[in-house]
Amino acid sequence: MTATLTPAPVAAPKPEQRRDAKRSHRVAFLGLLAATAVLYLWNLTASGYGNEFYAAATQAASQSWKALLFGSLDPGNTITVDKPPAFLWVSGLFAKVFGFSSWTVLAPQALEGVAAVGLLYATVKRTSGPAAALFAGAAFALTPVATLMFRFNLPDALLVLLMVAAAYCTVRALEKASPLWLALAGSAIGFAFLTKMLQAFLVLPALALAYLVAAPVSPLKRLLHLLGAGVAVVVSAGWFIALVELWPADSRPYIGGSTNDSLWELAIGYNGLGRIFGNSGGGPGGGGMGGNGNIGFGGDTGIGRLFGASMGPEISWLLPAALIGLGAGLWFLRRAPRTDRTRAALVVWGGWVLVSGVVFSFMSGITHPYYTVALAPAIAAVTGIAGSELWRGRGHFPARMALTAMVAATGVWGFILLDRTPDWTPWLRWVLLAVTALAVVALVFGLDRRGLVGVLVVAALLGTSGYAVATASVTHSGSIPLSGPRSQQGGGMRQGTSSTEVVQLLKATGTEWAAATTGAQSAASLQLASGRPVIAIGGWNGGDPAPTLDEFKALVAAGKVRYYVEGGRGGGPGGGGSDIGEWVAANFEPITAGGQTLYDLG
Repeated sequence: MTATLTPAPVAAPKPEQRRDAKRSHRVAFLGLLAATAVLYLWNLTASGYGNEFYAAATQAASQSWKALLFGSLDPGNTITVDKPPAFLWVSGLFAKVFGFSSWTVLAPQALEGVAAVGLLYATVKRTSGPAAALFAGAAFALTPVATLMFRFNLPDALLVLLMVAAAYCTVRALEKASPLWLALAGSAIGFAFLTKMLQAFLVLPALALAYLVAAPVSPLKRLLHLLGAGVAVVVSAGWFIALVELWPADSRPYIGGSTNDSLWELAIGYNGLGRIFGNSGGGPGGGGMGGNGNIGFGGDTGIGRLFGASMGPEISWLLPAALIGLGAGLWFLRRAPRTDRTRAALVVWGGWVLVSGVVFSFMSGITHPYYTVALAPAIAAVTGIAGSELWRGRGHFPARMALTAMVAATGVWGFILLDRTPDWTPWLRWVLLAVTALAVVALVFGLDRRGLVGVLVVAALLGTSGYAVATASVTHSGSIPLSGPRSQQGGGMRQGTSSTEVVQLLKATGTEWAAATTGAQSAASLQLASGRPVIAIGGWNGGDPAPTLDEFKALVAAGKVRYYVEGGRGGGPGGGGSDIGEWVAANFEPITAGGQTLYDLG
């Protein structure tokens, strides 16, 4: 007899029982959101401005509408960040309303995290019920890299929220073959593109396949609906690209990270194919920066990358269980009707895991461990859906064994991950192993006793929750934050530093720009400390051709820049940084303030 996930018939609950169950699930859901908010907002400002590069852009956005629109690094709109600006629209507006501060820089990401958890719950609940949804939401919230990214100012927080929104809209579209909901899913992906470009498109194959397979309508209409969703993607992403291309280049900032002042080239090059294949664009590093010697750049490429020293502690706590559950779920549901909603949900979330996981495993360009936060909602959803269905079908031995394998793999892998930081709470891994052993024995021998569900949940979430709490308890800064008790390792550009004397000089200026320096990290530090605009010559690492030497000379001649601060990063080939520095040194006398060398250009 073919194994299924269908449980034995049970008596229908009474109306009052249904009301009580709804009430308890509602309370549990609100509790999940409250706990998530505490985890993400607690002591948030201890990290200061987090990533000063993006914090400076938020500061600029709070002072200039043009800087807000384009994502400029300074309110004078010299050059943009090396990403599209959607996530800065949120933090910039937040800072405009509540004032610029550490809290207004970091809180938008935390609130986006709470919203993403709530939306994941709503999505999973529609196909698999509140129990699976609660587990999925909790597992997502407690994924260490999710805790990290929702407490830090990087684009990934908004990216994940928009991708979960796209999945929600797709699930809604699948219910009645709704082209409107599918178009909304496409719109969410389009705005996700305006958050982190091509990474947003990694979920498209899974969403499209699920609709193509399971939508309750004819094949022709399915294709037409998908075509309409594709148009929605293009329109919701393309309007801003068109705006940038049509806007006169001399009245907007240079597009940081691009080679020709083009947002489209940035999407395809440095932030697109360059990330996958390496050796493209003007960002820091490039292909070959990984390897186990530098965990900040993803570790060695290959099928085991997501489990390695770099990415493993960030995302892989429930990955073995998700892969086992995905395989078991699709097998047991192989003969279900074409429109089966549980199988469609597994295609949505499982396809998301597989496509994104393969890309992250083999991409050879600039790759950071925190990119894996894009996998967190899908891994949590697959684990919750498959685990719930296997629990319902536990009366069938194969289903029970698949569930046992999920629990055992989670416990053993969690033990291994915790053992990689042996000096941090060493007792936790042994408790995890003991709880896992208890759960496995109970499942193998069919000891379906009261409290077993609680034991299973503890076995699944103990390791990842401990690491998530550790992540929230330490401060994070720089360009490559890491989760757990390690706040930052493995290289990457650190925050800039500014002497008090230099900051006081900049505060006293009245020119359009207080200063200029090479590289965005140094410029951001000066701008944040002084509250005055600072030109980041060459953008992120000094390699962008903005401003050019001639443009900088014109600014100095017009009296718009008071100081040039020596010692900034960068000045790569094609950038104006080294030429400008040489010109300044040849034509102005250096002065020293607080151990830093600067030139008075006024």
